[in-house]
Amino acid sequence: MKQNTFKTIKFLSFFILGVLLFWWVYKDQDINRIKSILTNEVNYFWIIVSAFLGLLSHISRTIRWNQIIEPLGHKPRTLNTFLAVMIGYLMNLALPRMGEISRCGVLSRYEKIPFTKLIGTVVLERLIDVLVLLLLLVLVVVTQFGQVLEFLKNNPEVEEKLGNILHSPILPIGLVIFLLILWFTRHKIRASGIAKKVIALFNQFIEGFQSIRNIKNKGAFIFHSVFIWFLYYLMIYCVFFSFEFTSHLTPWAGLTVFVLGSFGMVAPVQGGIGAWHFMVIEGLALYGIDKADGQIFALVAHGSTTLMLIIFGLISLLVLPFVNERVENK
Repeated sequence: MKQNTFKTIKFLSFFILGVLLFWWVYKDQDINRIKSILTNEVNYFWIIVSAFLGLLSHISRTIRWNQIIEPLGHKPRTLNTFLAVMIGYLMNLALPRMGEISRCGVLSRYEKIPFTKLIGTVVLERLIDVLVLLLLLVLVVVTQFGQVLEFLKNNPEVEEKLGNILHSPILPIGLVIFLLILWFTRHKIRASGIAKKVIALFNQFIEGFQSIRNIKNKGAFIFHSVFIWFLYYLMIYCVFFSFEFTSHLTPWAGLTVFVLGSFGMVAPVQGGIGAWHFMVIEGLALYGIDKADGQIFALVAHGSTTLMLIIFGLISLLVLPFVNERVENK
């Protein structure tokens, strides 16, 4: 009962935070102008292309995840893995980071793979994604240095927070204290029954995490790791051509907006709502796009992606039991 109450409070907290951020971004927007642009000025062909590219990226992620899982001695059906990935994205819209747990739970149930091992593979996936995103950030900083400085100038609170994180002694001191506590209590911890269970689960987790060493086709793995993010980038860049006011922007501008938006998705709110919009609007402003136009762009780009995830996520929820029932009855 207490656990359900905590989950409910957590969900509502993140949801309210997202709504407040969204309201703050759009509180001064003219609703009639938004309706007029959505009705008369948006080229929806590029929105459809963007959604299609998004779907391709999820297929690519499915293939890569299967590559990570196979060294563990399991070969899940591609369809099941894809459905699990789409359900995971749907769950992320309900609660941040719930998607990773959900897709592992789905695949564990229908493919009989230990849940903890799957969590290890997902953590590995996320670390690779963070690495790619950081490389893209470096690329943006190097090629668009002037725009990055302009962003920090327009958002001094971001620069201040980055400085505080880099210079704060709290993190290293806290880490040292934590490690000292672990060292002096290590014998008691090892002797406890709970510790033995935790160690067993941790070993399964490490096995899943280390599966990268035994991936058969490493070339294909690297390709998909890059291809996923290339498609993510094309998703947002395609939307540039849906509006007259962004159609002239260069691919480099698209990369800058994409990277800033990606960091907005890290915020602990459902689907990056509010935070993603803010980052994209600020990114477009670096290239002379009016704030009101940037707000409409962000609304359409985020809305179309979210709608695609909801549709395919719900379809996956409906299809998954029937697909596996038919296979089990053969």
